[in-house]
Amino acid sequence: MMNKYSINDVREITIPKIVSPENMGSLSFIEKDIIPFSIKRVYYLYDVPINGERGGHAHKNLSQVLFALNGSFEIIIDDGNNKKTIFLNSPNIGLFIPSGIWREMKKFSKNSICMVVASDIYKESDYYRNYKDFINSK
Repeated sequence: MMNKYSINDVREITIPKIVSPENMGSLSFIEKDIIPFSIKRVYYLYDVPINGERGGHAHKNLSQVLFALNGSFEIIIDDGNNKKTIFLNSPNIGLFIPSGIWREMKKFSKNSICMVVASDIYKESDYYRNYKDFINSK
């Protein structure tokens, strides 16, 4: 049985952004006190075709924060009762998605890179990959 989070528990997380005084770019970082869980895995999505789609699943226990390191994309979140679309396009603003939230990623722009920090290692048993199974778990 999944945790009982709703889309109201999904929130943006802003990580620090340090702009070079010499106008030589910016630097952002993630530390343990910024992310609301202990990070066990980091991965990223890239080479997604323009307007491509990813996701289409929910996690039973795992929580994540997604960042658009480059480009942009939409994330549709769904708790089984409500849906919301969130647009990510800034490398220092992430989206915290707790367990039990269905997510679909759409409308990737050219050269998009999505970095994900996760609360656990990969476990196929933690996924709901079928929307009907996700709804029936509620």
